[in-house]
Amino acid sequence: MGTLQKGINGGISGKIGNIVGAKWRDIYYVRSLPSKVNDPRTKAQLKQRSKFSTAIQFLKTITPFIRVGFQEYSTGKSTAFNAATSYHIKNAIIEVDAEIKLDYSKVLVSRGSLYTAPGIKVTKVNGQMHFTWDSTLKENARPSDMVMIVVYNSTKKEAIYTLCAGLRINGVAQLQLPSTWKEDIIYPYLSFRSDDGEIVSDSVLAKAFN
Repeated sequence: MGTLQKGINGGISGKIGNIVGAKWRDIYYVRSLPSKVNDPRTKAQLKQRSKFSTAIQFLKTITPFIRVGFQEYSTGKSTAFNAATSYHIKNAIIEVDAEIKLDYSKVLVSRGSLYTAPGIKVTKVNGQMHFTWDSTLKENARPSDMVMIVVYNSTKKEAIYTLCAGLRINGVAQLQLPSTWKEDIIYPYLSFRSDDGEIVSDSVLAKAFN
């Protein structure tokens, strides 16, 4: 039960109806209680939570990379990680036989305004991922743009990555794979970042390996 402090003209202490009164540094204030949810576990809510969980599980394996890869979508109200989460829930989550999954062909580990590159190809040679691309400069591309790589292991739910595997002008880059990944399904992504770190390109998935 709530009480009035110092009579009718004073502050409220305690709970009255759906408001709570309190005091802080001689200042009385009130706040409303949160509304009760009659059914917090509806099918729609459970599905949305599953989508959120699926996106988060993936993104957490590359959090430092995402902070760079989605930096152009970071605002005062939303972090790069939050922007990446929102993107994947809206665009890269699919439902297959009532199971929520990631569509790796629509995954972006980097998203931005920098020109990417045509002709991106990737091969797996002696435990390494070898990337090649057309290094012809177009639009806002520069020879000094840095190459960023993510390789995601969907079997083990793990990832390896580098924020600088070389320069755009080189046209080639490599990344060593863990020896325990030999039989696993992996998804390699490549993108670019300007040498001043200000802008990035959309990432590209060349192909999956298993």
